[in-house]
Amino acid sequence: MAATPEMRASDGDRDRVAAALREHVAEGRLTVDEFNERLAQLYQSRTYGELATLTADLPDIDLHRLPATVSTGSRPRPKRGGQPGLKAAWAAWATASAINWVIWLIVVVTSVEWVYPWPLWVMGPWGAVLLVGTVFGREHRRP
Repeated sequence: MAATPEMRASDGDRDRVAAALREHVAEGRLTVDEFNERLAQLYQSRTYGELATLTADLPDIDLHRLPATVSTGSRPRPKRGGQPGLKAAWAAWATASAINWVIWLIVVVTSVEWVYPWPLWVMGPWGAVLLVGTVFGREHRRP
């Protein structure tokens, strides 16, 4: 049975339209404000017709073949600069380590006796896990 504009839409239908709207924002066709307005309307929509009006002025997007996932037939080159998530993890590690060392240094300076360098226990295991993830992470695997 073909879907008519009066038929009720499911949560999955609304999720697919939301994904398409996110892709249009990423492509620069919609501003964030327009996206937020359409998203609010989207989750109030009940029928296919109401969903269709939200994307009527936008080109169709095949969510299974987004530009970022289209294969060119050759092996993809690694992105310059590595994985952004891994860089963020290392930045968080460095920031947390620096804060812990500053706190330790303040305690040592204001204390009468020597204080064990406890920041090693904060940065050591976390750094070891990050190092293993960096060395053996997805980017370094062969297909």
